[in-house]
Amino acid sequence: MLPTRTGHRRAAAAVLAAVLLAPLAGCGSGSGSGSDRGGAGAARLTVLAASSLTDVFKTAGAAYEKSHPGTEVAFSFAGSQELAAQVRQGAPAGALVTADTRTMESLASDTGEAVVIARNRLVIATEEGNPHRIGSLADLADSRLKVVLAAPQVPVGRYSRQILDARGIEVRPVSQEPNVRAVLSKVELGEADAGLVYRTDASTAAGTTDAVDIPDDQNAVASYPAAPLKSAQDPGAAEAFVTWLSGPEAQKILRDAGFQQP
Repeated sequence: MLPTRTGHRRAAAAVLAAVLLAPLAGCGSGSGSGSDRGGAGAARLTVLAASSLTDVFKTAGAAYEKSHPGTEVAFSFAGSQELAAQVRQGAPAGALVTADTRTMESLASDTGEAVVIARNRLVIATEEGNPHRIGSLADLADSRLKVVLAAPQVPVGRYSRQILDARGIEVRPVSQEPNVRAVLSKVELGEADAGLVYRTDASTAAGTTDAVDIPDDQNAVASYPAAPLKSAQDPGAAEAFVTWLSGPEAQKILRDAGFQQP
């Protein structure tokens, strides 16, 4: 007998669930997801977070666990558009932090109240030493340069197009990447001469790349909203973490990492 349409859907759902759960498995210590009870009665809160928060949230997570004994925080990092897809498909998690308000607003029916916890700006990442002497956005239009951008569906890609289009600068990227870390990696590996990334991401690669500042009047401001998910298994734990992100301890960690005040 041929598989029924319902059978196909169930099989597809099973595959999708496996794909969504895979990145969560290695993000924290212990097992479980959402706010499941882990070893020794610990509550485990999974947070879906934008790729540009990778380094700072590892520090923030450790600080949160220290000040909130009994709670383990696990992170799943990806481009904001990927995180949105995970939320819509029911990935088990307690909270969400994106790199733009547009993505968060599109998930209003799936989240609690969102609050902006930080802001960021763009820079031009170049090879170490800036061998091509790139000094401004206009220089990226040079057809001899290999420029890489994030895809337009990604917040940093949208911000990049926004600031280039505002000044009438035409850039034909050699590739369009799924998140800001992928853009930075292309420059670090020498596969691109330059790329537009967040200032905080560029600072994590200070030993392998250079960063060219973009004047504020030519730049874009990236906002990072955080919100608990309505599907969180422990809404209280999710709300507590989101509230903590706006508090003095988390805000100092974000400032020290180069993020701007909300």
